[in-house]
Amino acid sequence: MDTLASPTRFGSGQAVRRLEDDALLAGRGKFTDDVVPEAQLRAVFVRSPYPHASIVSVDAEGARGMAGVVAVYTGADLVAKGVKPLPGTAGFKRADGGPGVTPPLHALAHERVRFVGEPVALVVAETLQQARDAAEAVFVDYAELPAVTTLAQALSAGAPVLTDAAPDNIAAEMRHGSVQATAEAFARARHHVTLDLTHQRLAALTLEPRSVLAGVDPDDGRLTIRMSTQMPSGVRNTVADALGIAREQARVLVGDVGGGFGMKTGAYLEDVALAHAAHQLRRSVKWVADRSEEFLSTYHGRDVQTHAELALDEHGKILALRIASQANVGAYATGTGVAIQLLIGPWVQTSVYDIQTIDFRFQAVLTNQAPTGAYRGAGRPEAIFNIERLMDEAARQTGIDRIALRRANFIRPEQMPYKNPMAQTYDTGAFEQQMNQALELADWSGFDARAKASAARGKWRGQGIATFLEWTGGNVFEERVTVEVQADGMIEVFSAVNAMGQGIATSLAQLVVDTFGVPAEKVRVVLGDTDRGDGFGSAGSRSIFTGGSAVRVGSERTIDKARELAAKELEAAAEDIRYEQGAFTVAGTDLKIGLFELAARQPERRIFMDSTSSVAGPTWPNGCHISEIEVDPQTGSVEVVAYASMNDVGRVINPLIVTGQLDGGAVQGIGQALCEEVVYDRETGQPVAGSLMDYAVPRADILQADFVTRMDQSVPCKNNPLGVKGVGELGTIGATPAIVNAVADALARNGLAGKTTQLQMPVTAPRLWTLMHG
Repeated sequence: MDTLASPTRFGSGQAVRRLEDDALLAGRGKFTDDVVPEAQLRAVFVRSPYPHASIVSVDAEGARGMAGVVAVYTGADLVAKGVKPLPGTAGFKRADGGPGVTPPLHALAHERVRFVGEPVALVVAETLQQARDAAEAVFVDYAELPAVTTLAQALSAGAPVLTDAAPDNIAAEMRHGSVQATAEAFARARHHVTLDLTHQRLAALTLEPRSVLAGVDPDDGRLTIRMSTQMPSGVRNTVADALGIAREQARVLVGDVGGGFGMKTGAYLEDVALAHAAHQLRRSVKWVADRSEEFLSTYHGRDVQTHAELALDEHGKILALRIASQANVGAYATGTGVAIQLLIGPWVQTSVYDIQTIDFRFQAVLTNQAPTGAYRGAGRPEAIFNIERLMDEAARQTGIDRIALRRANFIRPEQMPYKNPMAQTYDTGAFEQQMNQALELADWSGFDARAKASAARGKWRGQGIATFLEWTGGNVFEERVTVEVQADGMIEVFSAVNAMGQGIATSLAQLVVDTFGVPAEKVRVVLGDTDRGDGFGSAGSRSIFTGGSAVRVGSERTIDKARELAAKELEAAAEDIRYEQGAFTVAGTDLKIGLFELAARQPERRIFMDSTSSVAGPTWPNGCHISEIEVDPQTGSVEVVAYASMNDVGRVINPLIVTGQLDGGAVQGIGQALCEEVVYDRETGQPVAGSLMDYAVPRADILQADFVTRMDQSVPCKNNPLGVKGVGELGTIGATPAIVNAVADALARNGLAGKTTQLQMPVTAPRLWTLMHG
């Protein structure tokens, strides 16, 4: 393909097809389950059928005596071996000033279970079927305890508690802003808008479920874990710490990953249990979750109840914002689950609007449900949904046009850098510019004609908008890469950011091509090996702006080093050496040496650079997403009939990949708006949505038209040398409010403006029909 042969056609800014795809489409991908070491053992977990119970006893003797069974482990076994619980709410506090609390999160439940699906025992056998059969023979005697399934139950007086350290079931709490200043602003406001909003619990469904293969090297005794994860170094550290071994004695390898969506960040209970089994048995042990296990025990997303209030003056200028949110973090308050709701979401709660007076109260509440953690957007979708629903409702209640209301409150470009009331500094942003372009892209002014055409077919048409930003980066700004120019004509780059289906290897390769000016087939990007390099991994839409920037800097440093070597070979001063497209020349002469020839002349037949660099801060991608929907008033069904977006993601490395990220993210956001929800039975604590028969995943037909997606590259980020901004979560964050605002607009246009404040996600046909018809 001549795109590969030409550096100028493969460099950044070009819509290059992903390098990863040929192998994946041909079935040559290498996922965790594709690796089958000799004498591999298989593992199956015994899981709790109760939402809350004491473990009276675990009788595993019958299972241990069954054919093929190598070992059975219980929570008591792991505690006796010194396996430590996973870390929890460190750094967060309760309202009384004491440290945040969580029940101890053991790899296998010890003494007590707190949600349906919590692992209680681990069976290891020669085959998967033998392990399954033996798991059914493990008898666990439970003493059932009262459970709290909902936030209301957990916070009610006299509710059953999940841990004595939190008698009110509140794991942690944070307040931001000024209670008094906000109250004063509300007192003088002309308009006061209030909404109670539900951000339902979601399942992060990846094509490849969680998969772990743990083994021990017979020569040096080191633990090696091959797994499907976004953050190999973090998993290695957590597992090693839990097992009580030095981190250097553990290695995590990652091959192809069939999706992450934030759910595959950090270590899970199962990872620790598998690692312990392999470490004890000195054999390879594999576990691949089935879909039901993923619904039961993989960290869920969202699940927040919010009371939101907005104060405005007579001209529509926002005077203050008051938010009270309670997050159902499930049975165990993980550090990630707490940080997302108490800190990360609030960082963007005021979004693109010039609001400095706030009163935020965020609580992380324990219930007998599976824990929550990162899911695409991680706190920012909740925050943006809050403010965008408030903005549209404010427009309805004040009579101010919703576009004019946004214009009156946008942070202006001349205010940059802008510090929001959460002390977060936006380096750049032209928010009105993005909205103006989106309005034109979506033909906003032509909506009435389209609404009339819909009405002629018996449909109610609605128009929704979301103007917003998000924070990216995980606040980990340092990244290490190695660059190796090899004598055989390859440039190999290793990075600790990780592939999970997002095409990061292609984008990094494009940056290498940019710097070295060599054909793409001369570049090899290697990821996913903690022995080759530590790093934060891929989360928080950081891979390009931190990892990509590190690749750029590392490549430039490699050329600088090679220039010194070329100067010696060509007997010239380094400042006279010019580099272009794989060759060094002496200025004003015909003296020349190729990059790979130069590498071949070195003692190790390579030019190697170990480079660590940092970016200056997070990025603040932003955009304006506009949707149009049709409601069937007879059934309550909603169809998305148009979707247009203008997105400021700074400089774009690969438009094809970026567009795919934006559109794929938007589909997930539409899914939350219209159909997805993890449901637990209020009385029994049993999950109702436990398979794809019960959980409504968005399908290809969720959008009845093509996405119209554009990027504005005129406002590059100032915090990194590439000028890029994170993109992986932007579509998800913008889509949900854009869709729900469109449904509310359809109701308001058809005489139901009084019911728009009652609209909740997911906007399913039965729920909407009930709202419409009383």
